[in-house]
Amino acid sequence: MKHIKTFEDTASLNEALAIFIDQDIKNVLAQKPIYTFVLSGGSTPKQLFRILANEPYKNSIPWEKIHFFWGDERFVPYNDERNNAKMAFDELLSLVPVRPDQVHRMQTELSPAEAVADYTQVLKGYFKETGPTFDLVLLGMGEDGHTLSLFPGTEVIEEKDKWVDSYFLEPQQMVRITLTAPIVNRAATVAFALAGAGKAPALKEVLEGPPNRTQYPSQIINPERGNLLWFIDKNASSLLSKA
Repeated sequence: MKHIKTFEDTASLNEALAIFIDQDIKNVLAQKPIYTFVLSGGSTPKQLFRILANEPYKNSIPWEKIHFFWGDERFVPYNDERNNAKMAFDELLSLVPVRPDQVHRMQTELSPAEAVADYTQVLKGYFKETGPTFDLVLLGMGEDGHTLSLFPGTEVIEEKDKWVDSYFLEPQQMVRITLTAPIVNRAATVAFALAGAGKAPALKEVLEGPPNRTQYPSQIINPERGNLLWFIDKNASSLLSKA
């Protein structure tokens, strides 16, 4: 089921998202022992992580029961400022009580093929070949309509079997490693968070345009049995007819 939530600005968007995450964690943990959470990179999540790393969330969230994953990664060393995992460690995970065994980053120290195999093995330790996967997948969307490392015109958009894949992204002259749509679409909840007028044209196409996942890959994210949430600010939503 899809829900679109619009906010005045990025600050109010992230405050609402933090409240949602806090409550969702507690609801899920009332039913099972761990919560599986996929983090994303970008400026909007950075602000969210800073909120979660402070009160009231720092003490109200049962961090010791959350297992963290990443949706995608630039194939750069962990100490590179462009590394999504480094940003999450700096802004959140180093500031709350989590153990190393709760954190599963994509191993860019390996070769791309080895990193794909390693991360696939990690995921198969948590999830079965069918049925639900992550409790929450946090995603962003680029101005070109990409999400994860599913960029317009790339073959990985059409992946049906692999849970993780890597490839060389020509426009960026960089290897990317990413979760694929099949495993993300088995999540209990997927939450997009995006802000800024630059996202408005692509967002209108993704949400209200005809199916065109090759050009707007975010359209391919549609949980099979879970919830799809869009947390967007008024600038990003400015072209939506239903905003």
